[in-house]
Amino acid sequence: PEYTSGRRRRMNNRDRWRVYKRVCAMFFLAVVALTVVQRGSINMGTPFELERLARMHASQADGSRAPPEEGPGLHLGLKSFWKAGRQKPKVKAWATTQEPGVTNNTSPSNWDVTSSNCSANLNLSSQAWFRALEDNFKQFMLYRHCHFFPMILNHPEKCRGEIYLLMVIKSVATQHDRREVIRKTWGKEQVVDGKRIKTLFLLGTPSNVEERANHQKLVEYENYIYGDLLQWDFLDSFFNLTLKETHFLKWFHTYCPRVQYVFKGDDDVFVSVENILEFLEGSSHDKNLFVGDVIFKAKPIRKKENKYYIPHALYNKTYYPPYAGGGGFLMHGVLARRLHWAAETLEIYPIDDVFLGMCLEVLQVMPVKHNAFKTFGLVKNKNSKMNREPCFFKNMIVVHKLLPSDLMHMWHLVNSELNCSKKVELL
Repeated sequence: PEYTSGRRRRMNNRDRWRVYKRVCAMFFLAVVALTVVQRGSINMGTPFELERLARMHASQADGSRAPPEEGPGLHLGLKSFWKAGRQKPKVKAWATTQEPGVTNNTSPSNWDVTSSNCSANLNLSSQAWFRALEDNFKQFMLYRHCHFFPMILNHPEKCRGEIYLLMVIKSVATQHDRREVIRKTWGKEQVVDGKRIKTLFLLGTPSNVEERANHQKLVEYENYIYGDLLQWDFLDSFFNLTLKETHFLKWFHTYCPRVQYVFKGDDDVFVSVENILEFLEGSSHDKNLFVGDVIFKAKPIRKKENKYYIPHALYNKTYYPPYAGGGGFLMHGVLARRLHWAAETLEIYPIDDVFLGMCLEVLQVMPVKHNAFKTFGLVKNKNSKMNREPCFFKNMIVVHKLLPSDLMHMWHLVNSELNCSKKVELL
């Protein structure tokens, strides 16, 4: 009996030890399983991060290497991005620490404007012609001498390597829906027959004072996802559209020595990249190419109620120089770099497309009118069915203007199995 009871005690101890080991093993496996699930759920919750990595890998494959970014999204998940405190726009541009290798020795290697300390020119207030101006023009004249501002968002890597066509679109912070549709349609970055096409959007700072911080945060988030926004530290306004022209020209001169052609347009236009490429390949173009919906002998508008009103104090000539409608135009990269030089010799003018015409006049370059650029619609009658006819759009390079939903609809129609009876010879 004593032997039997001792044996039972040893068996019970052995069983307890086995149970203990099993419990420990199950606990360890449970911890590992929870860790894997948690990490998996975090990764599943960041699809945009995966998309961003895919774009980075694609850019490395085509020969361009994205530089390390500085900003609220660095090394943070998307949830952490939103938890980051509201930061003031940085004076120093993002992603400008690596030199892009500009070939022109007179060009800076990065954006060299780091301060926006620009005070009003109060000497004007004593002059009679100035006191006679409307308030918005007084404001414009007081700060007209402020030519350049710091960058908030920068992507010099967009111009690394050989770029055949750079698509540049003027936009504002709140029009993210327009940018989204453009990315999905004609602004999609691609390589066509070995020709690399890149896309950028130009922004100033949000104009809504009450919501500025929120809008800026959304812009930074959008840039974190897509990496295609250039933003400068000046207010987005109608009169400041010319600043977008001058700042882009300086940016292009700084970072883009190997871009062959530039398309520049608004964020409410329909563009056929296929027709742009057909036009460029159809014949040889010299380095002074500047083509669009060119207006000749346009007169300054003197009616104060008109959006484009200009007082004599700002422009006293009878006609403007020839200029292309700002909805969309195409130019050679060499000319774009020369336009930067011309822009620095002129006073800022409040109408951006006219200002570019003035720059072309300085360079003695005549812009070319082309019927495939329709920056005022296909026909003047906005109610005409022709303005909604996809067969006409199919033969155009630029058509202005369309809402995002209309642009998406027209894009699908034009790129469907469209049966047009006759191809219009425009290209």
